[in-house]
Amino acid sequence: MRGRPPLALALPAAIAMLAVGTGPAFGVPTTTPVPGPADPNQPPASAANGPQPLGHAVGDAGGGLAVVRLLPNSVPTSTILPNLQDELPKQPAAEAGFGLSSAQANSEAYLSYERAIAQASPLGFAIAGNAPQTPGALSQTALPDNPQATTGGLNPPSTPLDSLVKVGLLNGSVHARWSETTGPCVDTIADAQTSLADLSVLNAIPNLPKVTDLTGLINPSAKLDAGTATQVVDSLKTMTAPLSQLGGLLSGKQTSDGKGSLVSLPNTLSSRSVVKLVDIPGSPNKAVQSTSTMQVAGLKILAGTPMELDVNVVSQPTLQVTSTGDPKTSSVNYTAPVLQVVQGGKTLGTLDAANPKLDVPIGVPLPGADQLGKLPIIGGLLPNGSALPADLKKIDIGVLRLQIAELDQKTQAIKGQPFDGFQLGATARLLDLQVLPTDALGLPNLPSALAQVTLGEQVARAVAPTGGVVCGSTTPGAPTTNPAPQGAPPLAYTTAAYATIPLFWTGTALLLTGVVVVAALPYRRRRRDNG
Repeated sequence: MRGRPPLALALPAAIAMLAVGTGPAFGVPTTTPVPGPADPNQPPASAANGPQPLGHAVGDAGGGLAVVRLLPNSVPTSTILPNLQDELPKQPAAEAGFGLSSAQANSEAYLSYERAIAQASPLGFAIAGNAPQTPGALSQTALPDNPQATTGGLNPPSTPLDSLVKVGLLNGSVHARWSETTGPCVDTIADAQTSLADLSVLNAIPNLPKVTDLTGLINPSAKLDAGTATQVVDSLKTMTAPLSQLGGLLSGKQTSDGKGSLVSLPNTLSSRSVVKLVDIPGSPNKAVQSTSTMQVAGLKILAGTPMELDVNVVSQPTLQVTSTGDPKTSSVNYTAPVLQVVQGGKTLGTLDAANPKLDVPIGVPLPGADQLGKLPIIGGLLPNGSALPADLKKIDIGVLRLQIAELDQKTQAIKGQPFDGFQLGATARLLDLQVLPTDALGLPNLPSALAQVTLGEQVARAVAPTGGVVCGSTTPGAPTTNPAPQGAPPLAYTTAAYATIPLFWTGTALLLTGVVVVAALPYRRRRRDNG
């Protein structure tokens, strides 16, 4: 493993995962820009000598095991351009991605070690849209080529969400390949894997009140009359903990076993991102293929409570994007996950491509009803674990929304820069869990979503030149430097220093000539006049 890439490359996976909600970014991945001359009249830099790869290929794939967003779509996006802030989508107040893997290939990169990049990162985070650099990533770059992968443990640094998130043991593996003669035509260009032993997130919702008495805070509205508002306040007074802990369902602090958290993943989960070239049927050229895969056994919602929800992952998601350079033969293959939601041994629903959404209500019993342990009611179970009676009077103050398979696909024709070709990209998510307030929770200035936990964010993009990637190199031994313009001197006169070269040698020759002449003249002693 070599040193870390520059800051622009330090968190490619984190940035990709935190931005994936707005759809895949387009254009060739950003790398170090090609430096230009200080004087526009100067000639360009010389081309490389020797055989050069013929193939052009650009692609990237990324995966994030978990992404936590607080107050999604609540903070305006800052911009230096006037009047553009209102047109851009709003940012979350805070967000963090955990267990990130990123694989990139870019034949057009100016720096040789940016041709292939594989990175496994413990996390990336952003506050109001600003994402600082975080340490602890495992990375490998090429050129030069790497015969073996690099593996190791990942140590997540401290973040502002530490009090809300507990991350278990993280491991990563990265492998970046690139050939000096054939470029991207190697077995696998970039391969990054990240595995996470366990994870628990959101043991509190910090943007909700941290008190049990909400008198004067819940305002009646057109959809919430004064009598109902009073009943909600009276019910919340009886809860064992404040609303920020969902009335006692959340612990409000980290726990070693994940209990008391909104979402916990007790088993190992992993993500893998791969970029490589594949055969094009009927053609000697290659296609660029980017693949993101996830492995998750299952997760628990409100683990340790009688109302615990078990989400079993029946089918694992895979996102694969292949670009042949031709829109007719390029493709996006997505295997949508299948999730089974179970509570108390009863299946509440199955999430798949045909049924991507399931809402589980969060309710409180109205005054006069049996308080049943003084906890909110989740789904169809009471706080004591028994089934919800049909005649129980309750009011829903929130909703747990589970949603999957948000596949977003985009295409773009590439013209001229850096080559003519076709680009294809897609993003997808294994599961979105949102905490949504209802009209019955009449707190002022509440956003549409209080918190959002996303599991298994995936992004993949591939760019190939028209006709596919050519595997080969220029003729060995043939110089590839740019020929000098007709009638131009062999050296480029870029500074006045070049003029000193002939002046120096002319002066030296004259000096030597003077020495020889002086030495050759006869020596005459001057007689003194004593008179």
